Amino acid sequence: MNNKEIAMKAAAILLKKKALDVVIIDISTKSSFADYFVIASGNSERQTGTLSDEIIEQLAKEDILAKSIEGKNSSGWILMDYGDVIINIFSIEQRERYNIERLWGDGVIIPIEESEQPLKQ
Repeated sequence: MNNKEIAMKAAAILLKKKALDVVIIDISTKSSFADYFVIASGNSERQTGTLSDEIIEQLAKEDILAKSIEGKNSSGWILMDYGDVIINIFSIEQRERYNIERLWGDGVIIPIEESEQPLKQ
């Protein structure tokens, strides 16, 4: 699985678990430490924890393991380092505070493929 596919899979997992405002940013031409950011928000500490647990579990099934994980549910920001894919799961308040999308505004927003979107009911 290539880095873009990992980012897309992570986004799909987050969407399936009802994460808010899931975004993928291609930073490959702007950064030496990663190719993609996946950014999402959770409604509560419990949800941010569930989102990160689900990412760990589902990617591990594909033999994709995190190099490191920083932050706790209560901190409002969990950073998951999958090498060239960095997954950031924020509380709504912390996401507004850090505004990663603005900081990396010169990166390219990658559309999440239609097949990855949850079905509307």
